[in-house]
Amino acid sequence: MSALNNWHTTQIDYVLAFPQAPVEREIYMHIPKGFKTDQGNTQDYVLKLRKNVYGQKQAGRVWNKYLTEKLINKVGFTQSKVDECVVYRGSVMYVLYTDDSILAGPNQEEIDRAIADIQAAGLEITIEGDIQDFLGVNIERKDDGSIHLTQPHLIDQILEDLKMGENIITRKVPAPSSKLLSRHTDSPDFDNSFNYRSKEHGDAVRWLARYLKGTKHKGTILRPVQDRGLEVYVDADFAGNWVPKEYMDRDTARSRHGYYIMYAGCPILWKSQLQTEIALSSTESEYTGLSYGLRDAIPIMNLFKEMKEMGLPVTSSKAQVHCKVFEDNSGALEIAKVTKVPSKNKTPKLPLASFSIIC
Repeated sequence: MSALNNWHTTQIDYVLAFPQAPVEREIYMHIPKGFKTDQGNTQDYVLKLRKNVYGQKQAGRVWNKYLTEKLINKVGFTQSKVDECVVYRGSVMYVLYTDDSILAGPNQEEIDRAIADIQAAGLEITIEGDIQDFLGVNIERKDDGSIHLTQPHLIDQILEDLKMGENIITRKVPAPSSKLLSRHTDSPDFDNSFNYRSKEHGDAVRWLARYLKGTKHKGTILRPVQDRGLEVYVDADFAGNWVPKEYMDRDTARSRHGYYIMYAGCPILWKSQLQTEIALSSTESEYTGLSYGLRDAIPIMNLFKEMKEMGLPVTSSKAQVHCKVFEDNSGALEIAKVTKVPSKNKTPKLPLASFSIIC
């Protein structure tokens, strides 16, 4: 959205975050090891907490509630009705992820004023400047307007955990073939040197790690296209993991669907997963994938609509937001479009139909 509309962006980080919020009720804790009391036995005393320290089960919720109240009541932001971690003030859009935040908008001065008001509200922050690294993703803006997203630090951590050094042989593809890994009684013996269920699985992870090493500085390239809106691409197989000799294992009969959602020609969300229910036909499998894809697309559509209502200068000037759905199974598309399912087709379940028919 920022690249498409040439918005300014600023990243901020909350110092220590959780302890900035007070505790929500009276809480006591044991005195940590290494500390001693002036008199008596240290184990006979406890500490009364004044701040929301890390390690509590409710620490994240307490911090989020405290921060939200500050942003809304002190700074003047308006909370999104679609996503609680999104707030608006004027033409500034604020996105929060625990203690990492991004402010975006067409006016840099308005962003700077919002940041100054956040500091004036008693919140301690550090200003990181324009987005360069967020949640472990390196963000690089190119002169041609494209944005390159890479994760070299995460890949280095993975290689370190796998004890695979700098001089390993790299691979050009993530797997040697499309052969499914075995998971049954005739699987090869446990790979003790690599702590995996079998040498077959260990070799697959090693191969994938070598591929990551060779593509460490490659990633997703975003090139926004003005005249392309929200698009959803869905596909599914039908019992692609079926193993006849393991017919008692219901997991081998589960189908897999995948989908990715694009906006302005850029991928913004993608997923591949085994379906939770056993599909009885390819139509049902595709229909299930279509439903799951739209479950993620509809909130995005609502968020875009809300942004327009808040006066943010997004690409389209129309109040209504639509999305295109691409599906290669005519039966699934037909079921999704009609409001009444034919009586002969008993496959669609209510949770699936309630989402797909909306489109």
